[in-house]
Amino acid sequence: MTELAIVIVSWNVRDLLRRCLSAVEASLAGSGIAYRTIVVDNASADGTPAMLRAEFPTAELIESGANLGFAAGNNLALRTIFSSPFPIPYVLLLNPDTEPLGEALPCLVRYLDQHPEVVVVGPQLRYGDGSLQLSRRRFPERLTFFFESTSLEQLWPRNPWLRRYRCEDRPATQVQPVGWLVGAALLVRSSAIAQAGLLDERFFMYSEEIEWQWRLQIADCRLQGHNRQSAIAYLPAAVIVHHEGKSSEQAQAARYRNFQHGKLLLARMRYGWRFAAALRLFLRAAYCYEIASEAAKLLLGHRPALRRQRIGIYWQVFRALKA
Repeated sequence: MTELAIVIVSWNVRDLLRRCLSAVEASLAGSGIAYRTIVVDNASADGTPAMLRAEFPTAELIESGANLGFAAGNNLALRTIFSSPFPIPYVLLLNPDTEPLGEALPCLVRYLDQHPEVVVVGPQLRYGDGSLQLSRRRFPERLTFFFESTSLEQLWPRNPWLRRYRCEDRPATQVQPVGWLVGAALLVRSSAIAQAGLLDERFFMYSEEIEWQWRLQIADCRLQGHNRQSAIAYLPAAVIVHHEGKSSEQAQAARYRNFQHGKLLLARMRYGWRFAAALRLFLRAAYCYEIASEAAKLLLGHRPALRRQRIGIYWQVFRALKA
């Protein structure tokens, strides 16, 4: 029986996807874990489908025909998995810009095998240079929305709200329960997905993994009939390299727009319309500040091409933040 389904949503990162699939095969080789790999190609223009057919013929390819984003792309594969008459215990959502190291994937599977109370487990993530990528999070408090990736964080980068949000008060070398994990690599129980549902497709990219893991835990608590410690675990013994943002950096303005859209949608779902409206006003003011700052640097003649590019991006995001 297939024990693991691996879902990868890819957009114009053919070479990274090749490395990812090779690393997946190497990680699972000799583990005894039967698996199927499903790649959803979001209308790549770099020859990704041809590469898959030629080099990874056992991988199942779903061509979406358009760039559906992260949530909708993953849901295409998840619907395929759950329509099968043969149940698969675990589903791994994996970014195409990742590379599992050593026995990272068997390590994650064994952890869920041994801990039936856990519904999601994720690895330690590292950047391409080997440095640690902070991937553990608590659920965001109200002030977190105002500090994360905004001008306020630049002015006060070591503020206590972000330190708590990013679990910087706990060592990254310990197994620990968390609120949620960065969605680059998530091993999820299929039974939990059946209870909670698929990813919310109102999120194109960014924040969808927060909402989904929140929902997975709520569904699990209801199923168990009581509240208890987080059902999401961080497992540092499993290490995966994450070449972060290689798809989204191809469209910088869209990246910023999607990030802020996801943040506002999550804020509304967590704390209501009034809070989201206040956050929107703050973000518009923050982008006004960024535009003014870049314009001043442009007037001083400092790297004019970069300043014009940033002003253009920030202006697009400012306009997209209209109420």
